[in-house]
Amino acid sequence: MPNKVDGSLSNDLLTLLKREQYVLLSTIDHETKGPNVSAISWLYAVDDQSIVFAVDQKSRIVSNIKGNDQISITLIGNESTYAINGKASLIEEKMENVPLKLTKYKLSIQEVRDVMFYGAKMSVEPAYEKIYDPEAAAKLDRSVMAELKKDLSR
Repeated sequence: MPNKVDGSLSNDLLTLLKREQYVLLSTIDHETKGPNVSAISWLYAVDDQSIVFAVDQKSRIVSNIKGNDQISITLIGNESTYAINGKASLIEEKMENVPLKLTKYKLSIQEVRDVMFYGAKMSVEPAYEKIYDPEAAAKLDRSVMAELKKDLSR
């Protein structure tokens, strides 16, 4: 049975991606031309066709996207695993009003593919916890998410 493919986020996935969420971001490495996978959590679904996300300016992700704008976000949720594929575009080289030097991108979604293997469902979604100062983590998360939600008309 083939996996379901859509051209946009479902309402369930849109809801999941309206809050901080653990995902895997896959890019093409600018040096090796092979796959590069990174875990990120600062992302926000603008609508069913686009997701904005933030990464450290010094991250390899920045160089990789400059070399090849095709990316994939892997999301585990809604009892399955999804590959959200499309093109990344630079929104802000340095995000304002956040204490870290972060770069903001927009993923224009071309395809959302349910990639869960046949006959199975995810019974538990990934969970993580911040291991540094909880107050500082919450403050940073709030500031990054607020900046991600700004200027969403771009």
